[in-house]
Amino acid sequence: MKKTIYLLLFILLNIIFYSANSCACISFENASWIDSLELTRNIFFSILILYVSEFILSKTLSFLNTLNWSNELPEELSKIYDKDKYSKSMDYEKTKYKFSTISSLLWFNVMVLILLFSWFWELYNYLHNFTSNTILITLYFFWIITLFQTIISLPFSYYSTFVIEEKFWFNKMTKKMFFMDSIKSILLTVLIGWWILALITWIYTITWNSFWLYTWWVVTFFSVFMMMFYSSLIVPLFNKQTPLKEWKLRDEIEAFASSVWFTLDNIYVIDWSKRSTKANAYFSWFGPKKRIVLYDTLISDLTNNELVAVLAHEIGHYKRKHTIQMLIFWMIQTWIMLFILWLALKFPEVSKALWAFEGNFAVWLVAFGILYTPISIIFGLLGSILSRKNEYQADEFAWLNYKPEKLKSALIKLSRNNLSNLRPHPAYEFFYYSHPTVLKRIKALDSIKTKKVKS
Repeated sequence: MKKTIYLLLFILLNIIFYSANSCACISFENASWIDSLELTRNIFFSILILYVSEFILSKTLSFLNTLNWSNELPEELSKIYDKDKYSKSMDYEKTKYKFSTISSLLWFNVMVLILLFSWFWELYNYLHNFTSNTILITLYFFWIITLFQTIISLPFSYYSTFVIEEKFWFNKMTKKMFFMDSIKSILLTVLIGWWILALITWIYTITWNSFWLYTWWVVTFFSVFMMMFYSSLIVPLFNKQTPLKEWKLRDEIEAFASSVWFTLDNIYVIDWSKRSTKANAYFSWFGPKKRIVLYDTLISDLTNNELVAVLAHEIGHYKRKHTIQMLIFWMIQTWIMLFILWLALKFPEVSKALWAFEGNFAVWLVAFGILYTPISIIFGLLGSILSRKNEYQADEFAWLNYKPEKLKSALIKLSRNNLSNLRPHPAYEFFYYSHPTVLKRIKALDSIKTKKVKS
């Protein structure tokens, strides 16, 4: 299994090496003697090869994941699934895999056609007939792309919700709610995304040398703001949040929080059951803002002790400073991305590779987004590794500070009710899983118990 992961990483490194040789390994001092046409051609082929390679990598990983599927209940899952439930979970995985393959193939073909026939440039050139303002063109450009993506993706999203999720008894949404959610999402994208994009484009037009630094501050400020207020500003637009009225459960949660010196401000219940039967919980905080949100489906699925164990895990993230850790990781990642973007903006060939003229900021962003793919994958891998490590640490905190067996039983129930795939292919898990599988988490918890007994 490790050999498969190493092979895929080797392929990824070769993709990076190719793109670096074709367009990135040039110094600013020597750029003057580089043949502009040749460089533009190399960048175009890099964009095309990177996009195709990323698609092949993702489909290879998805196929490898199917190799771990079996019709018979594996021995290691016998304490989590019975035969019928396991068979249903396999049907769920196979259905999602087939659907994902079809939808991703469609997107892939559409994107390749757009690249080959220079439709990004055609769109920009069309918009240029109406205005020469860089900010307005950039806003209209990405608004049309977003609208195009929404029109194509909406039928797939509808099918996923009302056919696949409905088939496996997960969906509770009405069609009216589905379309209202879609409209709200589009409006939020326009109202929030437009202002952020307009501000970034304006910064680009007035502060060339410090563009990446000012943009980094803007994006960081916005992200921190959303961390603090997303639950109180955005979530209520889609779901109703009410204070937890179950006093016995509330008393147990507050008693545990007090025992680990955690000041708890708010405990809310979200009416998720009107959308899905799947259960979850989350804890949002930054500075003085601390809020625990329980899905009503979670309350109906777990006992009070199991619920406290789940929240002990979430508080463990706070105690181990994982939120700050992941924020710093994201800030470093964004800083590097914007700095590389600023370097790429020095080369007009980047936008010319998509048949755009010099100074075309919107098309520049699209080209850079694809060229940045290898680095983005690496950061994604690092983020997943860090996230999995944090999950183990939060589990350990909950295990040591609350009733250990209740966390295990909660994890098992949640996995069983959500039909989770507990035996993903190691390569697929390595690339995509932000959480360890429940089997691995239970083994880690048992090892903590063993160490505690020995000590």
